[in-house]
Amino acid sequence: MRAFLLASILSAIVLGTVAVPLCAAEPSAVGLWEQVDEKSGKAESWFRITERNGVYEGTIVKIFPKPGEDPNPTCDKCEGADRGKPFVGLTLIKGMRRQGDTYEDGTITDPRDGTVYRATMRVSPDGRKLDVRGYIGISLFGRTQIWNRLPDNALAPQPPAPRATPGKK
Repeated sequence: MRAFLLASILSAIVLGTVAVPLCAAEPSAVGLWEQVDEKSGKAESWFRITERNGVYEGTIVKIFPKPGEDPNPTCDKCEGADRGKPFVGLTLIKGMRRQGDTYEDGTITDPRDGTVYRATMRVSPDGRKLDVRGYIGISLFGRTQIWNRLPDNALAPQPPAPRATPGKK
């Protein structure tokens, strides 16, 4: 009986140490994400989502302006310290707190018109998609975008292209 009890305790300890890493492997919103225009299917911007002290934020790290658009737009209609700042570098997702695969209690700013919306995010079970919903009042009155995860090294500087040497073929 004592051997059975000891074996049961050891099994529980071993299972407990295995189960903890499995929970920790749950997908997270932290990383690099691509926001795509729903109509054209083309990338509009890339966001880096970070976590600090349980609060998640998303910053624009790259934009893809359409032909004829300003390649370096600024947030002229934003409020406060963000007014007039370039889109790239703006933290537009603020105050998100994780609840399992959902992130809540945050806001998202539309830099085109400066409107601040309440927001939620939900990461897919495989960690490849992120539903980002901005809304006014209750979540029913809003819009959801589906963002795609990018590899963390997608922003790595590219090596310069080899230059042609005059006289060589």
